[in-house]
Amino acid sequence: MEIPIKFGGYQEPASIHNRAAAHFGELLEQKLGDRVTFELIGSILKLGRPSGDLVPMVERGELSFCYMSTVRFSRTAPELQLLELPFVVEDRRTAFRALDGEYGETARRHVEERTACRLLGYWDNGFRHLSNRVRPIRTPEDCRGIRIRTQMSDLHGEVFRALGFEPIASDVKEFVEQIGGDRFQAQDNPLTNIYNFGVHRYHRYITLSGHFWGASAIVCNAAHYRSWPTEVQSTVDAAAREATAYQRQLAAAEDAEIMAKLDPAKNDVIRLTDGERAAFMRAVQPVLEKYRRQLDPKLFAFLES
Repeated sequence: MEIPIKFGGYQEPASIHNRAAAHFGELLEQKLGDRVTFELIGSILKLGRPSGDLVPMVERGELSFCYMSTVRFSRTAPELQLLELPFVVEDRRTAFRALDGEYGETARRHVEERTACRLLGYWDNGFRHLSNRVRPIRTPEDCRGIRIRTQMSDLHGEVFRALGFEPIASDVKEFVEQIGGDRFQAQDNPLTNIYNFGVHRYHRYITLSGHFWGASAIVCNAAHYRSWPTEVQSTVDAAAREATAYQRQLAAAEDAEIMAKLDPAKNDVIRLTDGERAAFMRAVQPVLEKYRRQLDPKLFAFLES
């Protein structure tokens, strides 16, 4: 019996997430042949659906798989709030050591206990940078009064308010549709999204702040997974591991590739000095201290180099 597999995303074909998802499908087809059919719906935004629909679509069985920022799982797995805090991730290696170890396993267990999803791996969602169309941003004072689109995270909103922004939480579908209008003057994203979503065409100023680093979870409908023969399950697990390694390799090289594509005549890229970066870190310190008191201190130890 042929097993239909649908994988959903919310990005453009050139994105590292969709390239990794396509690779995942190729691996399944190579190893399972005509036992499976694989369909990648690379952007549900183009179907008129917000990215926030992806996980519910997987839980309902409309999709077998999707990728999604771990921000969407931080209520289910509160330890994932750690990755929503500013300047706590200094390098990818340390973050992946945590996600591939006890920290990531605890979050995976909570996601699987409290949702209809099976979590198969953590992808690199990149260091997030600021872009805007108002003025160059080098200090927190430069952020004052600028309306910024944020992810659907109350914690991110607190961070941006501490910097002086006026945060507006919005699904990426709404943001991409309205980027040319007056509602949003600024946003934050990894360079890959700034370029592939076309943000750079509207925002002249890009500040390499690296204020957040994010992970994405690749999740599967748990009931679908349980219904598959053992051989299919093991093939899915192996393909997810290989696609995860591939995605992380792409992400590590992506920033330099995007920087090479940006036209200096159209975009001003601002690289912060150590002193300027320290000013941003001081501005968000009250938010960081608040969550240090709320979260298990052990979580912060996972991100120590």
